[in-house]
Amino acid sequence: MAKFKFPTTSGPPDLSTMAAYLTSGAVRNVVVMVGAGISTAAGIPDFRSPKTGLYHNLSRLNLPYAEAVFDIDYFIKRPEAFYTLAHELYPGKFRPTMFHSFVKVLEERGVLRRVYTQNIDTLERIAGVSDDKIVEAHGSFAENHCIDCGKDMSKEDLEVTMKKNEIPTCKRCGGLVKPDIVFFGEALPARFFKLTTSDLQAADLIIVAGTSLQVHPFASLPSQVSCPRILFNLESVGDFGRRKTDVVVLGPCDEGARELAEKCGWGNQLDELWSKTAIVKSIEEEEEGAKTQKEVLDNINRAAEKDVKSADVNGEVMRENADDDAASETFVTATESIEVEEVTVAIEELQITTETEEAQG
Repeated sequence: MAKFKFPTTSGPPDLSTMAAYLTSGAVRNVVVMVGAGISTAAGIPDFRSPKTGLYHNLSRLNLPYAEAVFDIDYFIKRPEAFYTLAHELYPGKFRPTMFHSFVKVLEERGVLRRVYTQNIDTLERIAGVSDDKIVEAHGSFAENHCIDCGKDMSKEDLEVTMKKNEIPTCKRCGGLVKPDIVFFGEALPARFFKLTTSDLQAADLIIVAGTSLQVHPFASLPSQVSCPRILFNLESVGDFGRRKTDVVVLGPCDEGARELAEKCGWGNQLDELWSKTAIVKSIEEEEEGAKTQKEVLDNINRAAEKDVKSADVNGEVMRENADDDAASETFVTATESIEVEEVTVAIEELQITTETEEAQG
């Protein structure tokens, strides 16, 4: 295996240095760690950005707190909240970004050991990255199961149910079905814990992109390695920039990935792979055009308002039914009272008649 020596006299390394390292033959195990920021260019909002983040826009769902949409206990009580969001984010509507295709370039170059993704959008899969190279740390829409008995539901059946604006339920036990997305209150996939230790020990380059590194245990992974690291992000996060072999590239992830690919001499390969991810659309979809991130958020907001109005209507109907029930009970009670009084009067009249006849006799 070739060795690479980082320069020590020309200041901290930059992306050109990392490109030289990546193509030197010294790198065989690149571990990529990504978050929602690599998918925003596809039109998928991230979670925590002010005003444009999903949590901010989900406030119209009247959630007890923003993250409740991914809380398993809340899902059991009100699955409509999650499926309002899932309808807009479901795979098939979005094209992988340039960064997703860059991960595929790393695989084709034989240097990708693993990509750890916090995203549930399955865009790594759609970009062509092999399943065995992917660890979906927070699960994904790829598979679906009943939360009670564990029976699986096919992707096709789930899609049909969602298109009817119905809540998917289990054909075996009637329980709620949800995609295998890790909700708050659920354990991370066993695959995550099975592979992290060996992957981090073997890594000779870590690439982190599009993440705030706020959700653990994922957030702690980049700090557990001693190899060179690259960060592609809109802002610096974690302990990046504190080590001599760190390179921090602030800006859109796609731009950073393209720059690194160009410096490695892989630009044409990246373009070719990304061109293959173009979504074949129907005439209607072509006329409608690709959805922007704003349009996705607008659709979520409209669906949220509809969901809340539906909840309000249902609540009003329940209150009206309760009032009707109360009125019915009052009516029955009153009727029963009248009937009792009538019977009492009849008995009294009968007693009087009987006493009169006895007196006359």
